[in-house]
Amino acid sequence: MTDSPTLRTLAVFCGSNSGASPAYGDAARTLGREMTSRGTTLVYGGGDVGLMGIVADTVMAGQGKVIGVLPEVLVKREVAHHGITDLILVDTMHERKQRMYEMADAIVALPGGIGTLDELFETFTWNQLGVHFKPLGLLDVDGYWDPLVDMLDRMVDRGFLHAETRAMLAVDADPVRLLDRLASARPVSVEKWLDRAHLA
Repeated sequence: MTDSPTLRTLAVFCGSNSGASPAYGDAARTLGREMTSRGTTLVYGGGDVGLMGIVADTVMAGQGKVIGVLPEVLVKREVAHHGITDLILVDTMHERKQRMYEMADAIVALPGGIGTLDELFETFTWNQLGVHFKPLGLLDVDGYWDPLVDMLDRMVDRGFLHAETRAMLAVDADPVRLLDRLASARPVSVEKWLDRAHLA
């Protein structure tokens, strides 16, 4: 067991595909091994395919705990992972996200597609609005998230996002550093509107 700060549960958003580079799967395995070394439970989308399956299999292989949350419709498409600790079936995609948010102490996004972005930005928006605070991070593999980070920085530069809100999203290529940062993160209260005078 490491002496690093710990998280009880970590929600991982990531691709149901493996991606074009072996580096993505390697990163998922590295993250899974680091989680088991810390005793951190994985909460994820419940699939046995792509990066989702890789991170779940890695945590299970390390004798860790894995909780999957999956809509019934995806079970019928035969993507459910039946070899994990617990598989929670829900009715809708929104309910899936809600359950994952509720169970997670923090959230990490690995490379993924539009579903990963949907999950990431809904959580980010809730942080911004103060609906909840979940430490949020991007595991940046081979610069995958660079264009997204550049876009967020542009939002700050162009007056659509507070710098303090942008800073709620930790970005790191190293899973050990990223988990340490999330474990030590504290809520930040930021007014959503940059210039409320314009709303008068």
